[in-house]
Amino acid sequence: MSREAAPKTKLKPQVYEDPRPAEHFARYHRRARERGPDWVYELCRFVLTPYIAGVYRARARGIANVPPWGPAIVAPNHFSFLDHFFIAVYLRRKVRFVAKSQLFKPPLDFILSHGGAFPIRRGVVDEEAFTTAHTVLSQGGLVVMYAEAGRSRTGELGRPRWGLGRLALESGVPVVPTAIVGTERARDWRRLRFPQVTIAFGEPLAFERVERPRRDQSQRASEIVFDRVRALHSELRAEHAVRS
Repeated sequence: MSREAAPKTKLKPQVYEDPRPAEHFARYHRRARERGPDWVYELCRFVLTPYIAGVYRARARGIANVPPWGPAIVAPNHFSFLDHFFIAVYLRRKVRFVAKSQLFKPPLDFILSHGGAFPIRRGVVDEEAFTTAHTVLSQGGLVVMYAEAGRSRTGELGRPRWGLGRLALESGVPVVPTAIVGTERARDWRRLRFPQVTIAFGEPLAFERVERPRRDQSQRASEIVFDRVRALHSELRAEHAVRS
């Protein structure tokens, strides 16, 4: 299998900031705090499992590292919109995704909201998103938050942002570093090429709870998690290279 760093498929320019006001997303946060994923989650998993496991020959390891109950944060790297589904398919627990607000537009917003996702507005400190994440964790939920706070569009790992570290420190719940290899070339499906995808869930990391962490403390916690993500990712890349 090729180890090309950047996907050749032309990507649309990334729109970072969402011009819609915070009030626009209040209903999504309200639903996420009051209700969990419903039949939409199960339907998506039922429909996508054969596609992910068959077409992409996806494999997952370290699933036992994800706590079977209780609050926890899963912190993966992020290359593709499909990353959400690759993670969710292999976990028995229903996961709650922190997703960029730009995705919350009809008809996708219905699928995301009823599937348990909630929005975060990038480019601002979105306190509503953190409140929702803490609410989900307080209910014993499993939150997926990307360490890079967005997709890497180069085919290589990006850099961690402070948001993950803030949530980890404020909540004090276990954080599961997670690496995904293969989805950086997921768009090659348009050329009828489907890369093999592997997901590795690492051993949970524990942080002492900090009620109001400083930005530098949050950034350092994110870097600690992402160092482990980076190590897992390197291992998976090496394995893919051997199989190619």
